[in-house]
Amino acid sequence: MDGTGEWEQRVGALWGEFDRLEAGEFRARADALAAELGEGHPLGYFERASARDATDEGAEAVPLYRKALAAGLDEGRRRQAVIQLASTLRALGDAQAGVDLLLAEQAAGSDHLDDAVTAFLALALIDTGRPREAAALALAALAAHLPQYSRSVTHYATSLLTDQSAT
Repeated sequence: MDGTGEWEQRVGALWGEFDRLEAGEFRARADALAAELGEGHPLGYFERASARDATDEGAEAVPLYRKALAAGLDEGRRRQAVIQLASTLRALGDAQAGVDLLLAEQAAGSDHLDDAVTAFLALALIDTGRPREAAALALAALAAHLPQYSRSVTHYATSLLTDQSAT
């Protein structure tokens, strides 16, 4: 099985039931779906990691995310895995590792997940004692979506990094 079509629909259905399932049952069902792909499949590792992450088992998720990335996820899921891994590392107390992963991800390219990368980078920066840089990133990302004041907010975001008295 390659993790496409019907299998993907069943994964989506499982995530749709997330709020109705007990954490252990959710993980067991995710594990069963992953097992259908066979040992070593990147999507299997990714789904198992995501299930653990979503059920507050971040320490178990980290090595699974790393295995998923090493096994060769498709680009969309690869980026999701990096974001999720960085967020989990931050939650586990290693915010700098999250910053490093997300800065590398920003440099690697651009897609529809750019704002998610920025949001999680801002959170990690706060945890590393860099709140002005975090605010600047968040404001710059937000500015692109504002119907008015985009130019002003972009200017203020830049000034947060260059002028400690920015208002």
